[in-house]
Amino acid sequence: MASRNDEINSVIGEGSVFEGKFYVNGSLQISGKFEGELHTEDHLIIAEPGKVKTNITSRKVTVAGTLIGNIDATEEVVLMATGRVMGNITTPVFSLQKGGISKGEVIITGGQSKDVDKMIRESWAASPGYEHYSPKKGEGKEKGKDKKEG
Repeated sequence: MASRNDEINSVIGEGSVFEGKFYVNGSLQISGKFEGELHTEDHLIIAEPGKVKTNITSRKVTVAGTLIGNIDATEEVVLMATGRVMGNITTPVFSLQKGGISKGEVIITGGQSKDVDKMIRESWAASPGYEHYSPKKGEGKEKGKDKKEG
């Protein structure tokens, strides 16, 4: 599951249970069960049938097992066909295979460091070519904003 450039330093094997704090220098694959605090700056792989309950901050995250917690990845998140995530995902690149399940907010930053909401609003406001369009009275305004209060 890891690419050629990813060397897995640590493994929590199938049938193993780990509770507590785990700090990994390198990549980690979890095929067992993990609950607690987890930190790796490289690649975290939650393999099938792995079960993980924690918030994740990592370079890359691949989920083929089950995760309950948020993901903040600086490079990429891959949700495999057998993957299950309940939590928010923030990443520049998100890949979802058919069959993968996720419940939560997914924010795809495209590698930008700016606030995503602000970028989208700025893009909307900078719509050239529509200067000639003038909405009919009452169109394009929020309800009640075009009426004088008295």
